[in-house]
Amino acid sequence: MKHLSFCVLGATIALGACSTETQQQQQSLWYNQPASKWLEASPIGNGRLGAMLYGGVDTDLVALNEATLWSGQFDKDQEKPFGREKLAALRELFFAGKLSEGNDIAAEHLRGNYNSFGTHLPLGNLKLSFEHHPLGQVSGYRRTLDLGSAVGEVTYSVGGVSYRREYFASNPADVVVVRLSASKPKSITFSAALDLLRDAAVTAENGQLTFFGKVAFHMHGPGGVDFAGKVAVSADEGSLTAEGNTLSVKEATTVTIVVDVRTSYGGKDYMSLCDASVSKALAKGYEAMREEHVQDYSSLFSRTELHLGSSNADRLPTDVRIRQVKEGKTDAGLDALFFQYGRYLLIASSRANSPLPANLQGIWNDNHACHMGWTCDYHLDINTQQNYWLANVGNLPECHRPLFTYIKDLSVHGARTAQQVYGCRGWTAHTVANVWGYSAPSQSIAWGLFPTAGSWLASHLWRQYCYTQDKSFLANEAYPLLKGNATFLLDYMVEHPDSGYLMTGPSISPENGFKYNDRTFSASMSPTGDRQLAFEIFTACIKASETLGVDVAFADSLRTAMSKLPPMRIGKNGALQEWFEDYEEAQPNHRHTTHLMGLYPLSQISAEKTPHLAQAAEKTIENRLNAEGWEDTEWSRANMLCYYARLKNPQKAYENLNRLLVEFSRDNLFSVAPGGIAGAEWDIFEFDANEAAPAGIAEMLVQSFDGYIELLPALPEQWSTGYFRGLCVEGGAEVDLQWKRGVVQKAVVRASVSNEFAVKLPAPQSQRKVFVNNVKQILTPDKNGVAAVTLNAGDVLEIQ
Repeated sequence: MKHLSFCVLGATIALGACSTETQQQQQSLWYNQPASKWLEASPIGNGRLGAMLYGGVDTDLVALNEATLWSGQFDKDQEKPFGREKLAALRELFFAGKLSEGNDIAAEHLRGNYNSFGTHLPLGNLKLSFEHHPLGQVSGYRRTLDLGSAVGEVTYSVGGVSYRREYFASNPADVVVVRLSASKPKSITFSAALDLLRDAAVTAENGQLTFFGKVAFHMHGPGGVDFAGKVAVSADEGSLTAEGNTLSVKEATTVTIVVDVRTSYGGKDYMSLCDASVSKALAKGYEAMREEHVQDYSSLFSRTELHLGSSNADRLPTDVRIRQVKEGKTDAGLDALFFQYGRYLLIASSRANSPLPANLQGIWNDNHACHMGWTCDYHLDINTQQNYWLANVGNLPECHRPLFTYIKDLSVHGARTAQQVYGCRGWTAHTVANVWGYSAPSQSIAWGLFPTAGSWLASHLWRQYCYTQDKSFLANEAYPLLKGNATFLLDYMVEHPDSGYLMTGPSISPENGFKYNDRTFSASMSPTGDRQLAFEIFTACIKASETLGVDVAFADSLRTAMSKLPPMRIGKNGALQEWFEDYEEAQPNHRHTTHLMGLYPLSQISAEKTPHLAQAAEKTIENRLNAEGWEDTEWSRANMLCYYARLKNPQKAYENLNRLLVEFSRDNLFSVAPGGIAGAEWDIFEFDANEAAPAGIAEMLVQSFDGYIELLPALPEQWSTGYFRGLCVEGGAEVDLQWKRGVVQKAVVRASVSNEFAVKLPAPQSQRKVFVNNVKQILTPDKNGVAAVTLNAGDVLEIQ
């Protein structure tokens, strides 16, 4: 059994009751007007289908997305063959200090071919055009997204009639549903049409809009999936007619609209699946579908609660709240809402049965990222990983499943890349990936020669086990993939001819460069991020070998390799070195800080166990934040939040959360990469910070990375009242906590698996009472206040 500690720290917090009304307000995004643009619309999703809800009175738009709607195609020539012999000769140049020649050769040969890379694409809009009779002024308008039920709603009145629309994306039914109703019979008159961004043949007949086509996009190479979709309309009373490509409903009392979109990705009979899902949904009926949807969704979302204080702002529309925060006001309720919104979005974009993991934009494509050179794909040098940082601590481990399926598929293609490019066994992947098996280096080594990107992605497999302790998952899924990546690293790494250190390279620290002899270079031997990822993968495989009782000799080879890894080094400026050598940064203001992954999300740097490295990491952070023209963007700001939480600096962590909300969040609370960053001329939605920042919020409240559980490690003064329920920790447990005026009132640990915990009792220790399953325990703490307690699966530890 894994040995853990439980450390409870005080904080300046006052406990207060949270009313049911306040709980509902802190679980809803709502507005007093329709959305006028995409970054004001409300997202819904079922893990495959996504939609953005505008809620217009006369014209309502539902922007449609499907996770597998991709351009591009498989490319057997993605790699430029290089091989072990050429790699060895290239490394000799780097070891000899001939960086100019080495970088030139790497730039020419260690890059991939983007022949048909592709991108995820949006489908277009379902357009609902309404007639209101009798005419009159619109009153009482409200547009709501309820995070507790994952149901969007629009209500308003015109001419004495109250209108209501509901929207949800059902995972069980696998369709998007829109429900229209009115307070008076026969008051609903509207037309439904499609305004698609993809070329498609559209027909309207038998109460359905049917469309089909093939994706063709002018950027990112040839190829694309075939697709088909249906919009079925069922009206209670009134008439339903078809004319041209439009369906018209007159004088109905209630209307149910069911939407499905399918593609040929994966080789399935997509047209038949589309027909079947729509037919089954209509046969089930609206009420049954809604009940089934809410029950399915809430079984995930309701696991966790968070309350960080109440104020009058809780009663304000969401756009007003975010505006007030931008004006300098504090809104603890909005902080809690932002956390739960991250959990909502993860459920909406990544379910256990999703065909693909969340991409750069989750499943909500704004039609901007796909027009950039960097596409709407999978960026493996932090963005895809950030998408899933919240999954385990946020009590949503099932949402990790599509990522693991994706890693398994990527490893197959990555094995070819390992052999073709490096002459190595095992599997690897680099900075960018798509749905067609792209695992080669990118087109430029400046950002694409990152062969440990696959290792970073694979680290999520081990982290899932750390939280769930699921040995079946470890044996059958995680360990084989981890071992394959470790095999690549063993084959790929080389001993330094002078020091004997085991080193990667040539590779980069994404996406930064360094100065050497008055020139700027990208590639070097063993950047710090590579070293940290090799350590992570080797450690995971060794621990998995011990847990499962397998591969003793292989684990021994990893132990030997680990003993040869270079240490993390501190540079002459007191900061953590980004490269093995103490090079000068070419861009001190660069947004990437890959060498700090050892601080977060990995656990190789801590204030307690490696204080000198923690201080150097903090110096790195300060240097970046204070550099002139720092490339501040949504995901890098979320990074800073997580870093400071891990360093247990509550006010710095909160300051970065606040800056994220102020600078990089929009009215619908989507995080954006602002215009001017990475070549963008406009704000572009990126999913990463919507997940990474809530993970950072959780890190401020509970940590378990350092071998023990610590509560309130980075609690800011702005969260004056608080409690949480159901946050998860490593070792297999959920934690609840209430706090008041700097003193923990009650802490509960519910063990999911049998484990031994070490509990550090909060001061004053002599006054604390400890219970296991309501039976008082007498614990004998050591000189550090730590006492051992064993919990079986289902046991409840309570500290009062």
